[in-house]
Amino acid sequence: MSLPKLADHPTATAGNPQDVAIQSLDPSSNETSSMEPSHSEKVHIESDVEESMEARIERLGRERPPIFKSLWAELGFIFSVLMSQILTEYFVSGFNLILPTLIEDLDIPQASSVWPATAFSLVIAATLLVFGRLGDMYGGYPVYLLGLAWLVGLGPAAFLPTGVMLIGTVYRPGPRKNLVFALYGTFAVIGFYFGIFCAGLVGQYIRWGWYFWIGAFLAFITLITSAIFVPNDYKERRKNAITMDWPGAGATVCGIVLVVFAITESAHTPQGWRTPYIPTLFCVGCILLLIAVYIEGWVAEMPLLPGDIFTTPCMTQLTVALLLLYGNCGIYLLYGTLYFQNIMGATPLQVVAWFTPVAVGGIVLNILQGYLLHLVPGHFLLIVAGAGAVGSPLLLALVPAGGSYWAWVFPSCVLTTMSIDLSYTVICVFLTTQLPSARQGLAGGLINSVMQLGMALALGLSDIIQSYTVDEAGLRKSYQNTFWFAVATGSACSILMVIWGRKVGKAASDLTADEKLELEHEAARLSSSSRAETGGN
Repeated sequence: MSLPKLADHPTATAGNPQDVAIQSLDPSSNETSSMEPSHSEKVHIESDVEESMEARIERLGRERPPIFKSLWAELGFIFSVLMSQILTEYFVSGFNLILPTLIEDLDIPQASSVWPATAFSLVIAATLLVFGRLGDMYGGYPVYLLGLAWLVGLGPAAFLPTGVMLIGTVYRPGPRKNLVFALYGTFAVIGFYFGIFCAGLVGQYIRWGWYFWIGAFLAFITLITSAIFVPNDYKERRKNAITMDWPGAGATVCGIVLVVFAITESAHTPQGWRTPYIPTLFCVGCILLLIAVYIEGWVAEMPLLPGDIFTTPCMTQLTVALLLLYGNCGIYLLYGTLYFQNIMGATPLQVVAWFTPVAVGGIVLNILQGYLLHLVPGHFLLIVAGAGAVGSPLLLALVPAGGSYWAWVFPSCVLTTMSIDLSYTVICVFLTTQLPSARQGLAGGLINSVMQLGMALALGLSDIIQSYTVDEAGLRKSYQNTFWFAVATGSACSILMVIWGRKVGKAASDLTADEKLELEHEAARLSSSSRAETGGN
């Protein structure tokens, strides 16, 4: 997967360096390919002389990456990476549905009912950047396999960022990359629905432990296919000489865990924030996060989250918008499930049926995005996603007692899938395209850590709202209060996307970030050489 160097190209002269760059990127001349070109490839090479730069970029954006020697190899890779999405969403969505059964069987106090759902997102969010850096250091292949083998606990934190990293590295900007990322989002929807379907069956008919056995079997299948089909980039990544910022990693992980724990636990202690260990842990967590900022900004040679990543246009605002959006989603999924079961009287299988529009709509939207992202501006899709984030919890906040499914729940499910599925693919394509291959692990870590951290923080804050209002307002109103909080987060997210999402344009075929950087260096070298020759004359 190495990039051919411009300086080594036989036509790297004082001509147009952009043409040289594109010519050196033709897969038929890629030095990583050891196969003799076929007749069709020879014809393709001969026609390169007449092929324009734009046409060549467009063609390369649609072709199968040269690292895959056959279509079956590419399909095996795609299946393995997409299964990571299914596994993650399986445990997130299904766990919310099986949670009431698990609470009853294990005698978990009602005051601690949110913790099992929050802990999963919290642990992942706290460690994603660490495993993203490990992916940049040792390659996506070994870290991805490690995450699948170690699925219980921290596993998703390892295979989520490296899954994004592998797609972002293997595919160059263009329709083919858009389609693969759209499938990545589609299988998150499939995993979501499969998770609640299995949880519904298990929760209603058999012991809840089978839900985890099914997940373990899926993880084993994915581990085997990944070992066979995912390209091993260990040697290539080690050449980058990237190191781990262990002090920054330790301070970041501990700080996030302590802050979120204090926020969530404060709702269930006898004296709330007056309980001594709550403000103590919160302050310690904040201090550790400040230490992490200092280490990352002024001490570490290779920080986990380099500050220059936010020099990308609108990166800071879009990161905050993503945090709010997935916090909004976390509230909807958890408290929506609890509302459907505890207030509207739905059985586990009825909840599965009620969430069907989320699955069907998500599949349709993601497939359409795969074919339209290079035609439709990403800014427009982000605006629609923001509107969905406002509308979906608003409907549940306003649903009257005895309200019907079709009038309130069905449209809210449609709006939810619009908010999540339209935004995720756009952000993934935008961020992985903006960053060089050496930072694809960082891209995957940042996207998924923001998502999971948004869920963990929002669930912690909504738990406080629900717990503090349940005695006076009752269970139904306390749930609806959390939906009003979700409306607020969705509104803030929507404003950010409308104003600062303008830089997210069409995801058309283009040079990769590495190629653009190399092109700039080559242009600077040629310009310097030209000035030297002029001065000599």
